[in-house]
Amino acid sequence: MEFFCYHRDRAASAALRDELIEEHWSYMDGYATQLIARGPTFAGDGDTPTGSVHIVDLPDPTAARAFAFDEPNFQTGVYRDVLLRRWRNLLGRTMWDFPGGRTGGNRYLVLGLGTGQGVDLALPPDREELIAFGPLLSDDAGTWLGTVALVRAPDPDEARDVLTPEGYAEIEVHDWEFGGRR
Repeated sequence: MEFFCYHRDRAASAALRDELIEEHWSYMDGYATQLIARGPTFAGDGDTPTGSVHIVDLPDPTAARAFAFDEPNFQTGVYRDVLLRRWRNLLGRTMWDFPGGRTGGNRYLVLGLGTGQGVDLALPPDREELIAFGPLLSDDAGTWLGTVALVRAPDPDEARDVLTPEGYAEIEVHDWEFGGRR
């Protein structure tokens, strides 16, 4: 089962995040073969961390909750909250398989939250800039809750356009970069 996990940083937690970087990476090393995508999000200045994205393939919702809540940054208070949802990998690949590589261009997390009739349940026709794409689902995968895309785009507005705006209660766009050890 694939899960989307977005830890949002607590205000003024950047110094603590920096202190714990090796612990965080070591924790993620334990999931290296299960990670589909990972990486930090940033404020508009492109430098201040605002959160951490992890898309991971785990056996069940219990394992996903353990992954999210045992994470060292969560345990020590770097994060203020966690969005954890089932997810379906419509691209069928990891971020490391993205033909555009790890660097070059602007990268974004596009998070559309909604209820009711699902939208964007299939890949958009223009997909060469998609790094990851898929619906957010309830634990039993029976209810659509939104869509997540990791995308390379010239700017946040172009990134937002990967989703159908009228299908969502809210769409968030965050600066994002490939994560992992440097």
